Amino acid sequence: MIRVLLVDDQGLVRAGFRMILRAEPDIEVIGEAADGQEAVERVRELRPDVVLMDIRMPEVDGIESTRRVTALPQPPRVLVLTTFDLDEYVYESLRAGASGFLLKDAPEQQLVAAVRVVADGGSLFAPSVTRRLIEQFMRPAPAAANELDELTARELEVLRLLARGRSNGEIAADLVVSEHTTKTHVASVLQKLNLRNRVQAVVFAYENGLIRPGDPV
Repeated sequence: MIRVLLVDDQGLVRAGFRMILRAEPDIEVIGEAADGQEAVERVRELRPDVVLMDIRMPEVDGIESTRRVTALPQPPRVLVLTTFDLDEYVYESLRAGASGFLLKDAPEQQLVAAVRVVADGGSLFAPSVTRRLIEQFMRPAPAAANELDELTARELEVLRLLARGRSNGEIAADLVVSEHTTKTHVASVLQKLNLRNRVQAVVFAYENGLIRPGDPV
C-alpha cells in the first residue's frame, strides 16, 4: 500500500486529489496539510511514502518544505504540484530534493501513475520541460571539477544519458550493458556526487555543462 500525504493550502484541491487517489486499491491517503510547516510535522508523525507538495503556500512554501522533508531520516518521496510547467519555483524544488513535478491539471490517471512511479523509486522528469526551465531560469555555475573527477568515463556517459531523460533500460541498451550494471553505475554516480535522486543528477549535468539546453534527446 502506498501511503500518501496531501499538501496544499486550498481545501478543494486537496479534496479533489483525495477523491482520485482513494479510488485506487493500492493507494491510501493518510493525511493532509495546509502549509509547508504543517507538512513537515505531518511527515514526522505519519511517515508517508509519497508527499504531493504544492509550491505556492503561505508561511513556509513548498520549496522550503521539500528541503526540510527530504532532509529527514528515511524521507518520503516528494512530488511537486504546480500550475504552470514553466514555473521558476519548480526548478528550485528539484534542487531542494523533489523527485519530480506534475501539473495540477494533469489527467487523473497521470496523477495516479505519477504517485506509483515516485513511490517505486523513480523520478518524473520531462526532458523538454526541464530544458526550458534551465534555459530560462538557470544562472551559470562553476564546474564542479573535483566532483566530476571522481567519476569514471563510463559513469560520465551514464550521467549524460540520465540528463537526456533515459531510463535504466534505455541506458543499458545505449551502452550495451545489462540493466543491473546500469543500476550499479547510476547508484555510484548519485553517491559520488552526493545527490538524492535522478532529477538532481540531471540538474547537476546541466549546471556543469555536461549537456546543454537544446541538445538532442
